Amino acid sequence: MSDDVTPRASTVRCPACGGPSRYAADNPWRPFCSQRCKLHDLGDWANERFRVEAQDADDPSPAPPVPHVPPH
Repeated sequence: MSDDVTPRASTVRCPACGGPSRYAADNPWRPFCSQRCKLHDLGDWANERFRVEAQDADDPSPAPPVPHVPPH
């Protein structure tokens, strides 16, 4: 039995480019694979490409889904 309690790194899909990303403490951009992907995602938020549609409490019709904008 090992006394090593260090969590193991895993590889996840980068939310920006879809490539592999090391999800561990030594990756300062996690869950992104690079600083470029992290800044690209931040730019999408700043330019309001990602939105959460609000619905008035008096409006019984559901809001249409917002299409996902793929990374460039």
